[in-house]
Amino acid sequence: MTDRYLDPHQARQRTPTTYEDLLGDVIERAFAAGVHDLAGLVERLNDSGLASPSGKAWTEAIYREEMAALGA
Repeated sequence: MTDRYLDPHQARQRTPTTYEDLLGDVIERAFAAGVHDLAGLVERLNDSGLASPSGKAWTEAIYREEMAALGA
């Protein structure tokens, strides 16, 4: 049995979807580029071409809603 505290995905209930992987990639690239504010992150998401769940442009409200939904 593996010690669960050494498992980097211990809280994962399932494999991430392609959308979740792409979203994570955009967020990681933004952080790596020094973007640490919500407005900048939303701008990067819109520039990336990754559509929001509704298909509309990303806004701070849509980002917050999506993070809450993914964290549920």
